[in-house]
Amino acid sequence: MSSFWSAWIIVLTLACLVVCFVLLTWNLKNHVGVAENETTGHEFDGISEINNPLPRWWTIMFYATFVWAVYYFAAYPGLGSWQGLFGWTSSNQGVKSLAESKAAVEAKKAAGTPSQLDAEYIKAEGTFAKEFAKYTSRPVEELAFDKDALKVGQRLFLQNCAQCHGSDARGQRGFPNLTDNDWLYGGTADKIVETLRHGRKAAMPAWGEALGDQGVKEMTAYVLSLSGRKVNDNDAAAGKAKFGMCAACHGMDGKGSLAHNLPFGAPNLTDSIWLYGGSAGSIEQTLRQGRNGQMPAFKDTLGEDKIHVIAAYVYRLSRPDEAK
Repeated sequence: MSSFWSAWIIVLTLACLVVCFVLLTWNLKNHVGVAENETTGHEFDGISEINNPLPRWWTIMFYATFVWAVYYFAAYPGLGSWQGLFGWTSSNQGVKSLAESKAAVEAKKAAGTPSQLDAEYIKAEGTFAKEFAKYTSRPVEELAFDKDALKVGQRLFLQNCAQCHGSDARGQRGFPNLTDNDWLYGGTADKIVETLRHGRKAAMPAWGEALGDQGVKEMTAYVLSLSGRKVNDNDAAAGKAKFGMCAACHGMDGKGSLAHNLPFGAPNLTDSIWLYGGSAGSIEQTLRQGRNGQMPAFKDTLGEDKIHVIAAYVYRLSRPDEAK
């Protein structure tokens, strides 16, 4: 944070505290010209307004919040280079891996400014390492049928994956449903671990300029016909003639890169599962503007042990009725 913004936040915070303190103090005085606990003469619906003072316990609580605010402002770091009265430092936001976090903690210990959050993080890792060890020694396919492991995997999923895939893992627009058998990069245990570890980055190029309005309309008709939708036959035939530009990723049959053992993650266009919507309008938008999807890599932020347990949970999601 620059010195300007740091100073601006300090001034703004102190100004707000002063203004609130002045307003509270001013409102504690009687400015209505009516003795306390006497009626003001205002009545509505049979209810008289009485000049009652603010309860003393409430006033004390208000003043206590000011005392706490000033203490917090002075005791804790976060404003520019201010380290707080206790010399604590904020968490190392640049740390991405456990190894980097350990190195950061050791460096701060040597400098006499340990990061409390990083230290707690390392402590927690040591505490739970033994618990995860009993899971990581077993194959994902076996772990997927362990009730205790699935509970841990579900918690990790909710913390790290639910923001995109939903708490029920059924996905939303632009994010895959993990409870069905439709996979862009493969649904085997190894592929799920690979996806979690390294992430995925998919790109559908924009064809709007190359195809033109009529070409987009024709290609949309052909794509819809691949999944058995009723379309204009002439438009579909014209779109089929142009589909060669898409075959490199989706295959000439439109069944996607997974069916042809290709690494692109291009979806199957012959089923009724659509990542960005299967209406004619949604498909036209995809053709005109393209699509860019990214799954983040978790190898540095979660570590292999947690990835292993999440993979088991995700593996089981699409196999709810499968026997061990």
